[in-house]
Amino acid sequence: MDPDNGISHSSGSPTVTAAPASAGGFARSWLPPLAAGFIAVLVGFTSSAAIVFQAAAAAGATPAQIGSWIMALGIGMAATCIGLSWFYRMPIVTAWSTPGAALLATSLVGVPLSDAIGAFVFCGLLILIAGATGWFERIINRIPGALAAALLAGVLARFGIDAVAAVGSEPGLVLAMAGTYLAGRRWLPRYAVILVLAVGVGVAALQGLIEPGTMAFTLARPEFVMPTFSLPVLIGVGLPLFVVTMASQNVPGVAVLKACGYDPPVSKIVAWTGAATMLLAPFGAFALNLAAITAAICCGPQALEDPTRRYRASIAAGGFYLVMGLLGASVALLFAALPRELVMAVAGLALLGTIGNGLAAATADERWREPALVTFLVALSGITLFSIGAAFWGVVAGVAAAWVMGVRR
Repeated sequence: MDPDNGISHSSGSPTVTAAPASAGGFARSWLPPLAAGFIAVLVGFTSSAAIVFQAAAAAGATPAQIGSWIMALGIGMAATCIGLSWFYRMPIVTAWSTPGAALLATSLVGVPLSDAIGAFVFCGLLILIAGATGWFERIINRIPGALAAALLAGVLARFGIDAVAAVGSEPGLVLAMAGTYLAGRRWLPRYAVILVLAVGVGVAALQGLIEPGTMAFTLARPEFVMPTFSLPVLIGVGLPLFVVTMASQNVPGVAVLKACGYDPPVSKIVAWTGAATMLLAPFGAFALNLAAITAAICCGPQALEDPTRRYRASIAAGGFYLVMGLLGASVALLFAALPRELVMAVAGLALLGTIGNGLAAATADERWREPALVTFLVALSGITLFSIGAAFWGVVAGVAAAWVMGVRR
């Protein structure tokens, strides 16, 4: 039982020991999760969409095919977010594989597009097998809770640091948002993040930082590419794509849900993301997986105080992903119109409470304090080895430190 939020870890979905909050109408029940879902999509898209475009261009995709890639990914994320969250009543947020896209941007140069699509199908099949056989869940369940909490804090702390650093380039905008957050936490805690976003957009507009003049939205169209299977491409592209997706995305994704007090059916969720990847791969969905950073926005108290209803935030995120998918690559114009500092500030402020809870849980047990700090620092460092990100190496370093120090669960 988590003493801070009253969530039970023993069942498939959290239960609240305190009395449920009274109904307060649409504003109290839906505005915070809608805002959390929108911010999750905003942060997720602006932080990595350019990498997806680079990956598609490296494969020789046409502008229409690039739009199809975004459409397939958006629809895949929408379907899995909404379907899994509704069925399991948990804030399950999925995403495209950002490290996978970075890998593809360099490894797909000179690879025929049909062979690249075949590698995507192969990656989806491996993800499906990893979920269906249960081996991934058996591994992930061995990560101690203190290290999972430290991993969560380390992954998210970079956004807090970036929010502070944004003061140097846009002090008026960021300080106005920070002041709004503090005032909101004092007098209107339920709507603090919503107010931060509204004030940020308003101040940015007054300062002339939003440039919507070139925006012209068109609906995306699916572009089917028949996959072909080349053994060198399957081994050189498909297999590494699977490894980095599982290690750099699904490991921290599960850790975020567990650190927020949920006990997700990992095998089933991973299997569904693999199946969705296989189905949508011919249209450009290279890898779907559990989200980490955007999931933290939806599963924290800023989404809703009642943890049993925070799945509304991930369902809202799925709705926004669907809109993004239908608009295809042209949706980039909408997010590109917003100043980078606004996105950095709203992400850092929205994640502030989750970072604090993660650090508190990571250091609560003195025996695990140093291994947890090792995990936190490595995850925060942003180091990448063998195309695998810092989140995975943070867990490895923390487990190694615990083993050397003789710490046991």
